[in-house]
Amino acid sequence: MDMEEFKNKLVIVVRNDLKLSPGKLSVQVAHAAVSCALSAKRDKDRYFKNWYSEGQKKVVVKAKDLRELYELKVIAEGLDLTTSLIEDAGLTEVPPGTVTCLGIGPGPNAEVDKVTGGLPLL
Repeated sequence: MDMEEFKNKLVIVVRNDLKLSPGKLSVQVAHAAVSCALSAKRDKDRYFKNWYSEGQKKVVVKAKDLRELYELKVIAEGLDLTTSLIEDAGLTEVPPGTVTCLGIGPGPNAEVDKVTGGLPLL
């Protein structure tokens, strides 16, 4: 399947200001991907099924800070996209309740891009 065949994606937006270790960052991204996928399967089954059948395209991008994450969440929800804000348990690198990333989707590329298309890749 080439890239043009992907019509749906899930994007995870990470906070660039936290400077998490690669391992910690990976786990937070995984939390966001799983949370969004399960929510979409429950609430937006058509988007989930299309995304899943295409190979579950995921993209990780970065936001400046917590404020930008919240702004993106509001925009995504206004477009009726699934979102999941991830808060860390605080057992290792950051205090409990620290918001680390935001999952958006899965959903149609064009809709998700309205929210995250201008953000830099991680």
